[in-house]
Amino acid sequence: MVNKSIQQLLEGCIFFTVGKLNRILIKIADEEFRFTGLSPTYGFLLMAVNEQGEISQKELGEILHLTPSTVTRFIEKLKMKHLVTSKSDGRTSLITPTDKGLQLQKELESAWGNVHQRYAEILGEEEEDRLAVLIHEIGEKLEKQQ
Repeated sequence: MVNKSIQQLLEGCIFFTVGKLNRILIKIADEEFRFTGLSPTYGFLLMAVNEQGEISQKELGEILHLTPSTVTRFIEKLKMKHLVTSKSDGRTSLITPTDKGLQLQKELESAWGNVHQRYAEILGEEEEDRLAVLIHEIGEKLEKQQ
């Protein structure tokens, strides 16, 4: 059994509580995205490419708050699945969707809708919205302090 004071420390620690929340949210999102053949992050990245038609790797990294090397790795995997193509325009790498990538858009939107529906069923729609805004605002504050 965990010492009560240790348990209280963990429950009052943003680092551990956010980690726990993240694991739960990932599990739900992974379950809903399973039928697309993509993880939620890959799905969102593809949705962003589909929406823009053509987007730079740098812009994708900014949208998803990912490092350039992570975006490169994600793009390579989507290219291997024939969902996107890339071309260089000087120092910029431009990503465009393939027909196969565009055909997945409705499934991806459905998966995201299912994710949010499950969150809302558990938390209530209003609380889910408030929590998302609050977490975003906290992330912005913390990011500015780095």
